[in-house]
Amino acid sequence: MRIIAGKAGGLKLKSLKGKDVRPTLDRVKESMFNIIAFYLPGAEILDLFSGFGSLGIEALSRGAGRADFVEINKSHLNIIKDNLKKARLFDEAELFKQDAYLYLKNCSTKYDLIFMDPPYEKNMTSEAIKLILDNKLLKENGLIISEKSAAEEVEEFNELSIFKNKRYGNSLLTIYKLK
Repeated sequence: MRIIAGKAGGLKLKSLKGKDVRPTLDRVKESMFNIIAFYLPGAEILDLFSGFGSLGIEALSRGAGRADFVEINKSHLNIIKDNLKKARLFDEAELFKQDAYLYLKNCSTKYDLIFMDPPYEKNMTSEAIKLILDNKLLKENGLIISEKSAAEEVEEFNELSIFKNKRYGNSLLTIYKLK
């Protein structure tokens, strides 16, 4: 797992082996960030279901202004902290050891970009997006970038349009834009 581009480009990130985390493949991450490049400079982002933080750290490396990382697993959160320090991006981040849904229910921060990469085939995306919309956590012209199993269905929401929907092997990348 590595940072692809930006001020920390090429840096290898720390991770753990195991079945409970599935880092985003480089080709998916590269495509994702090429699509959203226009939205990144100075953006306030949320990396939900952070895992080891590769999406949020990539965004910071490419010019996002600040990032909040939400991860319930303490050891994963410690790895995110180490990765942020290694990339010299720690001062631009805040870490939350919390359940993603609970965070969304209590959050008052509005974001330009929200990354979510929940565990595959658990159908967690829809509930998270509903909480984001109910609590108005997305700024005008904001994007939700969702990665999930290609076996899961793409949800549609009245307040969002599908900006991009593309399959990469067993992953499905869906980018929603606030209407």
